[in-house]
Amino acid sequence: MDVQLENLAKDKVRLSVKDGDIGILYLIQHELLKNSNPDFAGVITRHPLTSELWMRVDSKSPLKDISKATSSALVVAADLKKMLTSEIKVK
Repeated sequence: MDVQLENLAKDKVRLSVKDGDIGILYLIQHELLKNSNPDFAGVITRHPLTSELWMRVDSKSPLKDISKATSSALVVAADLKKMLTSEIKVK
């Protein structure tokens, strides 16, 4: 996965993600929107025939908010993994 900072302003940021999974970005978006800081957080596939995804975040400190949301998404994913492995017995 290749992540590039495409557009950076004081209160807006756009990330370009190549060869990534949109599901991961949706988890980060969800964690961003749970927080009251961002004015906007969106994820799109730039074009159906490319593997490029875009994420845009508008807030007072977008990079800090993305970092916090990513950390929170990792905790949620780890908790889900722990719950699933405790419920599913591998034979």
